[in-house]
Amino acid sequence: MKVAIAGAGKVGKSIARELVGIGHEVLLIDRDTDIVSGTTIEGAQIVKADACEMASLDQVGLEQCQVVVAATGDDKVNLVVSLLAKTEYGVPRVVARVNHPKNEWLFDDMWGVDVAVSTPRLLSALVEEAVAVGDLVRLMTFRQSKTNLVEMTLPYDSNVIGRAVGDVEWPVDTALVAILREDRVISPSADDPLEVGDELLFVATDEQEKALSDLLH
Repeated sequence: MKVAIAGAGKVGKSIARELVGIGHEVLLIDRDTDIVSGTTIEGAQIVKADACEMASLDQVGLEQCQVVVAATGDDKVNLVVSLLAKTEYGVPRVVARVNHPKNEWLFDDMWGVDVAVSTPRLLSALVEEAVAVGDLVRLMTFRQSKTNLVEMTLPYDSNVIGRAVGDVEWPVDTALVAILREDRVISPSADDPLEVGDELLFVATDEQEKALSDLLH
């Protein structure tokens, strides 16, 4: 898969190294000459270009990419990159970094964003996930499908303890995607029983989160 990353700062370079390491073709774009000349990532192509200018994006062949990651430290730039990638170049998947939580509401499909990653929100969600038992915690939002990745650690008095996954009437537009139990990751089947302390990962719509929380309590 060919992935273009706009922004060769610490975040962009870290993403590039990870993607190269798992076998993807990576194009790293930045308009800062010093950053580009001082960056070397084996297996990644690093180009000096302005990702907000169509002439530059034409030059790097953005239309050949399957994924674009807008990873600069400027939310305005990330929005422009996302919009151009989706509307002008037809990139199937656009992931955007949100630097300031107050701007998170802008990062939706109207701006071409499929997945918005807000570091402050993600960190707070992970803190909440680490200490909360019995509360539904939203970890990530998928803008394109308008669904969320949510998690709950089952308390001892949950309604579903001891029941098999297939015996639970889950809310509509809700999917149990994984059970984390001690050091195991379980892909749930209908016969798997639910136990105290299980971390359940769901993909669910906004409208069904309350119903899911009520069911698990």
